[in-house]
Order: sequence, then C-alpha cells, then structure tokens
Amino acid sequence: MKYVGAHVSASGGVFNAPINAKAIGAKAFALFVKNQRQWAAKDFEPKVLDKWFEELEKSGVQTKHILPHDSYLINLGHPVVENREKSLNGFLHEINRCEILKLDRLNFHPGSHLRKITEDECLDNIAVSLNRAIDATNDVKLVIENTAGQGSNLGYKFEHLAHIIDKIEDKSRIGVCIDTCHMFTAGYDIRTQEAYDKTWNEFDSIVGREYLMGMHINDSKPELGSRVDRHDSLGEGKIGWDAFKFIMNDDRMDDIPLVLETINEDIWAQEIQALYDLVEK
Repeated sequence: MKYVGAHVSASGGVFNAPINAKAIGAKAFALFVKNQRQWAAKDFEPKVLDKWFEELEKSGVQTKHILPHDSYLINLGHPVVENREKSLNGFLHEINRCEILKLDRLNFHPGSHLRKITEDECLDNIAVSLNRAIDATNDVKLVIENTAGQGSNLGYKFEHLAHIIDKIEDKSRIGVCIDTCHMFTAGYDIRTQEAYDKTWNEFDSIVGREYLMGMHINDSKPELGSRVDRHDSLGEGKIGWDAFKFIMNDDRMDDIPLVLETINEDIWAQEIQALYDLVEK
C-alpha cells in the first residue's frame, strides 16, 4: 500500500503538522522539527509535546510514514573543521528532537565541498560525521536525500550515496530518500517504463533497494540532466504523469512515506488524490 502526503507547515507549533496533514487527506507527511534557517531552537514545552502526540493520533498517520527534514544550514561534509563541527552539533540537536517526538528517521542533504576539497574527501567527511552522530544517539535512522547536483552539492550520483553508506559502521541506522525532481535533473530518466526500470535497476545494484526509506514526489521545471533544483506541480513539468503512475504501481515503494514538495500547496489535496487515482485496480 502507498502512503502519500506532503511537506506540511509546523508553524505555530510542531503539533500543527499532523493537523495540516489531515486537512489535505495525507497518509504520510514531512515537517521541520525546528526553524530550518536558524541554528538554535528552544526546547519543546510539555504542553506542545502533549498536543503533538494528541494530534498525531487523531491524524492516523504512523510514525514510520513521517519524514522529518533537517536544517538547510547543516553541511556534514564542510571543508572547514570548525564549520563541520557546528553542523554536526546542529544535526545531533535535530536527531534528539526527533527522538523526543518519537520519530524514527531524519532526512538530510548529504553536504557540499564548496570547491575547497575533492568529492571523495567531502563524502568521507560526511560518513565520519554520520558515524559520530550514530554513536551519539539511539534509534533514529539517518536518511540521505539525493540531490540535483546544483553548485557543489554532492549526492546527485547513486555512487555518492553508495560511497557514504559503504563507510557507515552501523548500516541499520542509514537510509536513502529519493527525490524524483533531483533524480531527473541529475540525469536519471524515469519518463518511460524502459527508462524507469533502467534507473531503478541502477539504484538497486549501486545503492541497494533495502536502503530506500522515503521519496519526495515532485515534477521538474528544468530539463533532464540540467543539475538545477526547481520543483514543479505534478504533470506540469518535464517529467510528466507516467513516471508517477509507475511509482504508484511499483510494490517496491509500498509502506514508505511518499511526500509532495510541489510548488503549489493549494492543490496538494488534489495531487494526493490524483496519485491514488493512478493505482491500477
């Protein structure tokens, strides 16, 4: 079974995320567990946590179908040690917030070399940071998101993801989230059944399907292989509906969060329903 939702707002209190998810008919959702553009965040108040668990239960969404996203400020592969340490501390803070909310995974962008070190050095930095984060925390799985490869961001090749995973000591704590827009603009075509199968067979052989723990379902404004990260509404971009039909009828995407990050939140409810309508009876 598929669990589709969107990256909903937690503005005004983290408890608003399940409320907003329920309002659009979501069976999964993503959220930021703190302001994604600030390093610091005050601790959760007990009344906020009580309301979070209350609203989460009302929403009917299971925690394994929630994919929290970390701050955009964090760069676990930063070439400067002090900045990398700051990122790691920020990352640990977010993992701890997930633990408090009883969430079992945290989605993050791997990191950027900022053109100061090699790709391999940056990937090794990311792996070291992740091993340290795993050692310092308990249960939350760390879910690497593939990127479009814009600027100096790594993670746009399946080989980048595999390089990081290979160096993780406790592989039960690592996973991958595939963003369809990022996948497409990084050069992986999914628009025809043949292309879709080829791309996912590559993923399975290079990364491993067992690591797939979530997806971001987005169309793409830029062309295939453009290395530009600009999402579009479903069916409005360069990917088109067929790819999303393949996903919705692929058993390998069952029981993981499938999360919209499309550009018009006013039509998220319709996009969620449209995705379910693609399931072949």
